Amino acid sequence: MNSNKLPSFWIFFWISVFLMLTGVGGLVYLMLETVPELGPRWLFFFFLMLALSGLSLPVTYFLNRRFPTIPPADSNVVLREAMWVGVWGCTLAWLQLGRVLNPGMALVLAAGLVLVEFLLRLGERSFWTPKEEDIGVKNE
Repeated sequence: MNSNKLPSFWIFFWISVFLMLTGVGGLVYLMLETVPELGPRWLFFFFLMLALSGLSLPVTYFLNRRFPTIPPADSNVVLREAMWVGVWGCTLAWLQLGRVLNPGMALVLAAGLVLVEFLLRLGERSFWTPKEEDIGVKNE
């Protein structure tokens, strides 16, 4: 019925595997082979972002498949939501380095990112127009 369906899970699976292997492999290399100077510290956040996004990509795909929305989520939305998880995790790691992270702050940051995603989806909804086959108009 929806012409704007999510692509196959296997596309997201292989993207997820690539991101996880790159992120976790980079993190292992950084932990074992480098000293915590400025360059490796930024690489740590980069690889952590890749690893967390890769780990959360199948979960965001499942949630968007299980709870469909109007307009239907496309592949860009699924990838963006997985990247929000990576941004949240990197922000938590950065705050922990400064010893200022607490559970309340983690929840407020998560709520802020959920609000940003909600507002982005709200903006997408305002520009969405259904196609004829979505609203049941028959061409004869």
